[in-house]
Amino acid sequence: MRTQRSFGFDSLLQSKKALFQWSRGFDDVVWLDSNSHQDQYSSFEACLAVGASKSLENIEALQAFVNQKKDWLFGYFSYDFKNELEDLTSSNFDALGFPVLQFFQPSKLIILANGQLHFKYLEGVAHEIEADYEEITNGQQSELSIEQSDAIKIKMRIHKDAYFEKANRFLEHIHRGDIYEANFCQEFYAEDVSFDPWETYQKLNSISDPPFAVFARLRDKYLMCASPERYIKKMGQKVISQPIKGTARRGNDEFEDKIIKKELSQDPKERSENIMITDLVRNDLSKSALKGSVQVEELCKPYTFKQVHQLISTIVSKVSTDKNIVEIIKETFPMGSMTGAPKISAMNIIEDLEETKRGLYSGAVGYFDPLGDFDFNVVIRSILYNATKKYVSFSVGSAITSKSDPEREYEECLLKAKAMRTVLEERG
Repeated sequence: MRTQRSFGFDSLLQSKKALFQWSRGFDDVVWLDSNSHQDQYSSFEACLAVGASKSLENIEALQAFVNQKKDWLFGYFSYDFKNELEDLTSSNFDALGFPVLQFFQPSKLIILANGQLHFKYLEGVAHEIEADYEEITNGQQSELSIEQSDAIKIKMRIHKDAYFEKANRFLEHIHRGDIYEANFCQEFYAEDVSFDPWETYQKLNSISDPPFAVFARLRDKYLMCASPERYIKKMGQKVISQPIKGTARRGNDEFEDKIIKKELSQDPKERSENIMITDLVRNDLSKSALKGSVQVEELCKPYTFKQVHQLISTIVSKVSTDKNIVEIIKETFPMGSMTGAPKISAMNIIEDLEETKRGLYSGAVGYFDPLGDFDFNVVIRSILYNATKKYVSFSVGSAITSKSDPEREYEECLLKAKAMRTVLEERG
């Protein structure tokens, strides 16, 4: 059971900043921020879960908790969770060492919604609500001493010539009919570095202002995520998935932006990428959907973000009231936009041609709530950091289709990498 108290606030931005800084005092943190993006599927402005009352690192424990406890859980499924769902393996190099999945039941949960701070605390810490509210509103925060490296020099795991060679091998698979599309990712990294993850997340978030931003600290491992993409959400019997495929740069002014946005929405290659993945997601949702309930609400709709324009499709379905919610994740994971089609063939080829294990990148972060609903993003535009190993990494990818030009795909990767590279290399 949770004790609930709500408080008004004067400034949304100040409240968010104070809450986020207050999270420095905890070893287990998930901060979700919509950056004031609102649509018909929005749930809250922001949400902070801290303090692990219970931690879960395997699917059996997660399933048992969801079935029996009916409480909040926050955490992630890494991309490699796929290996527990299909006859797949991941044996590529992994310097980050994130567990395959990791969730915790927060002892303290604070949600910013409808102009109020909603405190939802487990009974054992409910007596701390008033004191915590005072501490947050007075701007008091735990001091966390973090030794910072002078400079971070980012290295590429796959250099340009090797990228072209691998992209062409993907194209060979496509022309042979093994796959229609594959998401080819590459890692950027730095070794022996220390930095402040909270500060780095704030800089990354301010560059992009995305609707599915996440900061997560799970002991010595950190995620700084500026994701624009929703993987899957359940609201009652309705399930929503919103894959992104198709990217174009922002223009220098409003006039150029309009032209670029229109060109993106009409580009045959970008549209075909999106439509193939939309079809894949329709197929994934149909595994758990009531007959005839899968629908495409939006197809290839252009959305504008701070750094790029993207094509987003919205696919919805309806599930039975007694549908096992973890099964919905299992039947749709990982997000089709991060694999390709057909999904299993694409994931096998990806494993063969990529140099590093994806780990949390292209997995999903989010929550399960006490009502049996959930919401998860796609972990893209993200920095991953293992503080013990002093290793930082970010990955980017693009979709390879029969119409792909490896040079353009490479440029798209560099465009997507820009924000993460900037916040790491231009600190201070």
